[in-house]
Amino acid sequence: MNIGVDAAALGMSNAVTASTNDVNSGYWNPAGLIGLEDKQVSLMHASYFANIAQYDYAAFAMPIDERSAWGVSMIRFGVDDILNTTQLIDDQGNIDYNRISLFSTADYGLTFSYARKLPVPGFQYGINAKVIRRVIGEFANSWGFGFDVGLQFERNDWKFGLMVRDITTTYNVWSIDEEEYNKIKDAVEGQNQELPESSEITLPKAQLGMSKKFEFHNDTSLMAAANLNMRFTRTNDIIATDALSIDPALGFEFGYTDLVFLRAGVGNFQNIQQIDGTDKVGFQPNVGLGFKYKGIQIDYALTDLGDQSAALYSNIFSVKVDLGIFR
Repeated sequence: MNIGVDAAALGMSNAVTASTNDVNSGYWNPAGLIGLEDKQVSLMHASYFANIAQYDYAAFAMPIDERSAWGVSMIRFGVDDILNTTQLIDDQGNIDYNRISLFSTADYGLTFSYARKLPVPGFQYGINAKVIRRVIGEFANSWGFGFDVGLQFERNDWKFGLMVRDITTTYNVWSIDEEEYNKIKDAVEGQNQELPESSEITLPKAQLGMSKKFEFHNDTSLMAAANLNMRFTRTNDIIATDALSIDPALGFEFGYTDLVFLRAGVGNFQNIQQIDGTDKVGFQPNVGLGFKYKGIQIDYALTDLGDQSAALYSNIFSVKVDLGIFR
């Protein structure tokens, strides 16, 4: 649930908390669903780690009336066809390749979103209710529940946004198949001797953003956006205290006649300790491209998943459709 969705947003390094205003707002800031004028659907696919992991996303949203909107989205991140070799060697030390089986491990996130305008002009809020499902083959699975709250405010063409994820703390409760666990607990001496804990806690996180779109006379525009991504603990973020850590992000979108878009962003600023003991600041640069025509928008992002010198890039594609074009 932390990776992000929509190639357009990822191309801007996720700095869209204030500006998001379409079907993908259910993920970035549910308050942005108020910007919908009709029903919309969005789809995204990405492959991670040399195609080992698959990341898929689908969403639908629509306005309820002039002051409210709702949406639903689904995320899956999974690794499929993993070789289970725990039974490859029997008690007598014999190897039997027929005892190898396949399993998948996957995380699912189902989100229900609602947004509404506040009586105060320029203010709107949104709420997410999330159901989290995690599966590790036949070994273990879990269910979790959580809530997000978002706010947006616009004044004099400046937009501001606040998104608090897992505001109530999200809990996942695990169910572990002890019979399957007992088959592997002695596979490595001194490891896996006790059952893992059955609960998993996701602490709240906050994102504060601002953006402004500049319109030029030659049918071009430039949107500049910034985010402060905050976690309430000490991390490797470039701004870190025992109470709060902050990772800034900057994003830009250049548009021509609301048809072609070029995007760039930088974020994920981290203090990295190298092997020789010295420290350096790492960051993640992203770029993107988008086309929009008659309610259909296709976006592409090239994102750096790790340290910028490692060239661990991922190609991400997404499509967004205004269903009103079919009427």
